[in-house]
Amino acid sequence: MLDEAAIAQRIRDVPQGVKDDISFAAGQVRRFAEAQRASCQDFSLEISPGLHLGQKLVPVNTAGCYVPTGRYAHIASAYMSVATAKAAGVKTVVACSAPFRGQGIHAHVLYALTVAGADIIMCLGGVQAVAAMTFGLFTGKPADIIVGPGNKFVAEAKRMLFGKVGIDVFAGPSEVAVIADDSADPLIVATDLVGQAEHGHESPAWLITSSRRIADEVARLIPELIATLPPTARDAAGAAWRDYGEIVLCDTREEMVAVSDAYACEHLEVHCSELDWWHAHLSNYGSLFLGEETNVAFGDKVSGPNHILPTKFAARYSAGLSVHKFLKPLTWQRMDRAACQRIAPVSARISRLEGMEAHARTSDARMAKYAPGSTVDLGTPVEV
Repeated sequence: MLDEAAIAQRIRDVPQGVKDDISFAAGQVRRFAEAQRASCQDFSLEISPGLHLGQKLVPVNTAGCYVPTGRYAHIASAYMSVATAKAAGVKTVVACSAPFRGQGIHAHVLYALTVAGADIIMCLGGVQAVAAMTFGLFTGKPADIIVGPGNKFVAEAKRMLFGKVGIDVFAGPSEVAVIADDSADPLIVATDLVGQAEHGHESPAWLITSSRRIADEVARLIPELIATLPPTARDAAGAAWRDYGEIVLCDTREEMVAVSDAYACEHLEVHCSELDWWHAHLSNYGSLFLGEETNVAFGDKVSGPNHILPTKFAARYSAGLSVHKFLKPLTWQRMDRAACQRIAPVSARISRLEGMEAHARTSDARMAKYAPGSTVDLGTPVEV
């Protein structure tokens, strides 16, 4: 666990320009998350006379944020997770990141964690970090939820501990899909596909297009672009494109939407005319990037919406990390005695229809106290 002096020593030599960039990006994420929080409201409703129902949004008490530094130092994941948790109102955010090449937490990652507002920072990685945050080791504060990307071992640790602790998503390798019509720039499309394939050997990159010309040109360009990458990225992107790359040729834009929704991709770019039409018709994706000017890397690093997103078809039923993941929409109810006398007989009758006599008697007791002598039907008592 790092104290203030250790943190200050580690980030002392981070260049001011790097600090400015990280602060700007973290600010973007924080402002978007704060807007999300403002869109979530407590409410109270008098659903019938004397019966008040409501919702109160309560943040979890402790969140654990995991920031990987394996093949790459994931600076952005620090503020994507921590700043979002703080915007939700989480009291204690525990952040873990592994030593980077034997030198402690990567200085830029550490700076990002401090700017984002982490309360406790530990130099710890992998499954050990997930376990430590889950059980409150070293901190005495067991996490209520653990969020953040990681390799397959981190993902499996989160899966195994789910239930003991909440998690953000069941994460797999990063995915990208580009929908492109004949108006697209094949070089930009190919560059964006390669840009995400760099994540790892198992990261799918998919092109869905109605243009044979675009399909052929992108297929030609991608190997050339991969060949120009530095060794680490070249190795990852080359394997990803070879083993998981796909180009799907469709006849109509409706077919392109159907294919895209079936793939339910984590990151979905649209390089087409009539962007509003695509926005209205697409439904399964982790995050949507509309137009050539907007790409996944911008969203991964700076724009504001979160980059911790569902993979492996999970976008069919879930969304990415947001303030909502850290909030519990707790319900409450309150009624006066008149409302109780209207609700109790219905509750008693339904309980007895279900065969639950003890449930029904909680209504009987109230009717006996609040309306003695009432002849209202409370249902036929359960005898078996």
